[in-house]
Amino acid sequence: MRVVVVGATGNVGTAVVRALAADDSVTSIVGVARRLPGWRVDRTDWRQADVATADLARIFDGADAVVHLAWLFQPTRSPAVTWRANVLGSMRVFRAVAEAGVPSLVHASSVGAYSPAPKDQPVDESWPTHGWPGAAYGREKAYVERVLDVFEHDHPTVRVVRMRPGFIFQRAAATEQRRLFGGPFVPGRLVKTGRVPFVPDIPGLRMQVLHAEDAAQAYRLAVTGRARGAFNLAAEPVIGPNELAGLLGARTVRVPERMAKAVMAAGWHLRLLPAAPGLLELVLRMPIMKTDRAREVLGWTPRHSSLQALRELFDGLHDGAGMETAPLAPDKGPAGRVRELATGIGRRP
Repeated sequence: MRVVVVGATGNVGTAVVRALAADDSVTSIVGVARRLPGWRVDRTDWRQADVATADLARIFDGADAVVHLAWLFQPTRSPAVTWRANVLGSMRVFRAVAEAGVPSLVHASSVGAYSPAPKDQPVDESWPTHGWPGAAYGREKAYVERVLDVFEHDHPTVRVVRMRPGFIFQRAAATEQRRLFGGPFVPGRLVKTGRVPFVPDIPGLRMQVLHAEDAAQAYRLAVTGRARGAFNLAAEPVIGPNELAGLLGARTVRVPERMAKAVMAAGWHLRLLPAAPGLLELVLRMPIMKTDRAREVLGWTPRHSSLQALRELFDGLHDGAGMETAPLAPDKGPAGRVRELATGIGRRP
């Protein structure tokens, strides 16, 4: 089986490549990335390509499955750039799958594609995927879901799988997460038990988390099996302020939603944070997902709890962890922080 992984050098991509390489039914993997990695994996060849411009059909030729993971989170201050990469790039990937005659497409959607829902009523895969209009991430994930609806209608012989995971963490991606969402002013070494004074208890701050290795196993099962449709992916327990405070040895402090949004908006407008304020609104409104279908149809069971995944993230933040790919490059100290400042903190990728 020959599998092409688009966006193979990021948080999920590296884990998916490792999972596929460990599966004897997968004989060949093509990892596609904008920047070639120093990292090497058995039975994996690398292709340098940008989904917005490359001849993807040529790369996909002869593949049994394409896993589409490529996604640009930054620059939040230039939404046309992320739209071109994420929406138009995804459209080009889907078109190339059809042109190359690839029989299976596994696409990375997200819990962020779902419409808002009460946090006390978990939703299954039939819940509407219209996103939250105030956040570019939600708008783009939801739009790609509509594009995929049309693709499935026009190409019924292609087996399409949509993964809708919660937040995905692993130790090696900790520095990437800090760069994307926290920025250069986040003191990673202070992210340690007993050093964080408090966790904000914001109404609606409940989210689902899973480890990258568990997400990768779900993708592997989707690639090598016959399942179709959408699958929610998350581990237990659901994470709220109390769980975060317990991991960090901190106390919780009640913070009104309006105040939290105002603080985040001020940080973004002052160019202290790369994450746009709409992202917080999205997190507060996204639903809690049922994961029964992934367990029953894919045969997927996460090996790590959500607390274990978060603990790896916090340990990785403290240590400046990373690996030999451009997205996951480890913390390079003051020189690296200066380079982050040069991007305008959300103005350039």
